[in-house]
Formats: sequence, structure tokens, C-alpha cells
Amino acid sequence: MPPRTTHPVDKPHDDYPAYTMGRAAETLGTTPTFLHTLGEHRLITPLRSEGGHRRYSRYQLHLAARARELVDAGTQIEAACRIIILEDQLEEAQRINEELHTREPTS
Repeated sequence: MPPRTTHPVDKPHDDYPAYTMGRAAETLGTTPTFLHTLGEHRLITPLRSEGGHRRYSRYQLHLAARARELVDAGTQIEAACRIIILEDQLEEAQRINEELHTREPTS
């Protein structure tokens, strides 16, 4: 894989599919094949343009960057994808739990 770039992936929860596959791979310092593999393991599913080209959101790039970190650290890609999915689910559950605990009790 090419060396990772230091481009930040701002606003990780932005779901607008703004990045082409080539731009996404360049931003992450990885290859289009790596992004394909993440799709095969159902970590990210890019939207398609009218012409059928893959488009990635900042949030998807955020997930892909995390996968890249785990793979670079020696984790198998299948395991990395599963870890990230579980991390994402845990984050969402914690957010919901916090919302429920901060609501005022109804009388």
C-alpha cells in the first residue's frame, strides 16, 4: 500500500457522497482495492453516481481510515471490519443511553 497521507477527514458524520473512489483512496493513502475489500466485508457501501461510479462520504472515509489503522497494526481485514462495526454500534448505543439519562422524567 502507498504511505498514508495526513489529510484530515473532517466532520466524520457527514453522509454526503462527495469523494470519488480515486480521491477517497488518495485521501486515505490506500488503494481502490482496499476500498473494494471494505465494501465486500460490508463495512462501507458507497453510493453510486448516475454514471455508476462509486462515491464515498466523509463518514465512510472515517470508517475506512480506522480500518487502515487496524490493518496496518496487523489485524486481518475481516476482523478489522467487525471491530469497527462493533465500535460504531457501541458508540450509537452510548449516545442513545446518554440521551435517555439526560431527559427530564415525565410526571
